[in-house]
Amino acid sequence: MRIQITILIAVLLCCVVAMAKRPGFSNIQGTIIEHGKKLPIAGIEVGLYSGGKAITTASTDEAGMYRFSQLSAGKYIIKITSDYYEPYSKAITLRSSCTKKLNIKLMAAHRGEVIKDGHSTSETTLVGSGSMAYESKIYTYSSPTAYTQPNVFMPPHVPPYSTDDYSPITPNIFQSPSTDPLSTFSIDVDTANYSHIRRMLNQGVLPEPNSIRIEELLNYFSYNYPQPDTEHPFSVYTEAGVVPWNQKRSYVHIGLQGKKLNLSAAPPSNLVFLIDVSGSMDASNRLPLVQEALSLLIDNLRGNDKVAIVVYAGAAGEVLPSTSGNSKLQIKNALNNLRAGGSTAGGAGIQLAYKIASESFIPGGNNRIILCTDGDFNVGASSDAHLTQLVESNRNKGVYLTVLGFGMGNYKDGRMEQISNAGNGNYFYVDNIKEAQKIFGREMRANMFTIAKDVKIQIEFNPLKVKGYRLIGYENRVMAKEDFDDDKKDAGELGAGHTVTALYEIIPAGSAQDTKTSGDLKYQETRIKPDASGKNELMTLKMRYKPIKENTSKLIEQAVIDTNISFAKASENFRFASSVAGFGMLLRDSKFKNDLTAKEVMRIAKGAKGKDEEGYRAEFITLVDKYSLLSK
Repeated sequence: MRIQITILIAVLLCCVVAMAKRPGFSNIQGTIIEHGKKLPIAGIEVGLYSGGKAITTASTDEAGMYRFSQLSAGKYIIKITSDYYEPYSKAITLRSSCTKKLNIKLMAAHRGEVIKDGHSTSETTLVGSGSMAYESKIYTYSSPTAYTQPNVFMPPHVPPYSTDDYSPITPNIFQSPSTDPLSTFSIDVDTANYSHIRRMLNQGVLPEPNSIRIEELLNYFSYNYPQPDTEHPFSVYTEAGVVPWNQKRSYVHIGLQGKKLNLSAAPPSNLVFLIDVSGSMDASNRLPLVQEALSLLIDNLRGNDKVAIVVYAGAAGEVLPSTSGNSKLQIKNALNNLRAGGSTAGGAGIQLAYKIASESFIPGGNNRIILCTDGDFNVGASSDAHLTQLVESNRNKGVYLTVLGFGMGNYKDGRMEQISNAGNGNYFYVDNIKEAQKIFGREMRANMFTIAKDVKIQIEFNPLKVKGYRLIGYENRVMAKEDFDDDKKDAGELGAGHTVTALYEIIPAGSAQDTKTSGDLKYQETRIKPDASGKNELMTLKMRYKPIKENTSKLIEQAVIDTNISFAKASENFRFASSVAGFGMLLRDSKFKNDLTAKEVMRIAKGAKGKDEEGYRAEFITLVDKYSLLSK
């Protein structure tokens, strides 16, 4: 018996030694600066080559940092080719299970100036190839023109031709309470649009005005709303005050604060990672970033949680069956062994993911598919209508859908938002690992665990106080007034600890400004109730929501008093949200921005930054500054 035990121990030791010697993946990372200026260069593309072939590319972030992940040991070449810098090439030998740091200094390219009739000239050149080719004005000059600020250098960027897709947005206009007294909309907790804007501004490109969803800018940030102290799973906060850049108007600020949830008391999770591994995901800011992001979520799994992995490219397949959260190493190994290549059978992938989620369904649990993709479904049953119908039918069975977007150039934002809305989930865009840490680290409970579903808001305005009103943002969440009392109508979900913020812009009664109204009616007239004049109420706020395990909604109702405080005396919540809404209007070039400037937005935001422990508000101020420089 002792001999058998000794042999068994020896075999186990050999296995442990063999596993310890098994080669692991390695990384290459570093910072790129301009020689002589010692400033980081954002938005520069870095190429990685092996065996004479291009492997992948990475773009530097606002700090000039780049990273290649999940690399095997071997010999590589780093190459950089740019119109604004001298070519760079460096050979690297990468050992197993290590991170190689390579910091790079680029020399500015000096071009001879072409003089014709005493003026410098330019020529039009086709840059790039395939879907990323674009027509660009290449100006000849003796030194490169630069977009600069104190801590970053960015070469001039011309956005490449792309097939990025955004759903059109028709901004809300002022309505009259006399003819349209009710405003109804669904809440929205998505934040993808803010990350899109950040990525584009960091690359030196102004985003398309049609792509700006102001509600997603507002809801990217947390606000200091009170925790709920009633039977409802969230609190309701309201505040009214003067618009800082237009003293003749007011803002009404509405905030919801979801009840915080202790992770140990949260229901068990049945998760299916649905990962796009098609050829379009073969870039450092796509599949490798997906793997890093989901690894953060895996670290937070408990023993009663389960994870399965489904991938799709030319076909869909199961990579990992439903596995206990205790087996973190097994889950991560399956995730990190994924490689990109092939076409995109997105429809088949979603169908398989729902099948596996249903087979592992946890009654009363958090049953959720997490889709990671650039949104390019181009093979199989992939029409928007078909996918939406599939997602809606499974939502009604208790399987929700969260969408994480990656990449650029062929990004299908409109489709991703549509299917996430249909799936009772949320929609994020991951442009860097810091954003992944926000989603799956600090805010994981809010993003993964729903505490209220089908949350709707309906406002009735008092015509004796309000001449006109408009909802800022939420254009694709506006609902018919009849939908508010219809429990069959879908609306947004609220997560544990989530905050939701909305702003209405108000034209006070008695203002000389006109509002868009219909002509006089022939057969009826509007009559104001006598008791309306005796109340100092701007409006009445009604909310409906369904508890997570119920299908009948509950009603919350409260009046909003006309305080109309000065902006200087308004809360930090009110002032910072006002700056974010103002920035959204600048990005849209909205006719409602009046004389608002980026400088004014920065001034307001700096005054309302508060503690800002995670630095999100400071980053916002930096983005406004970049917008200001680019817009000039």
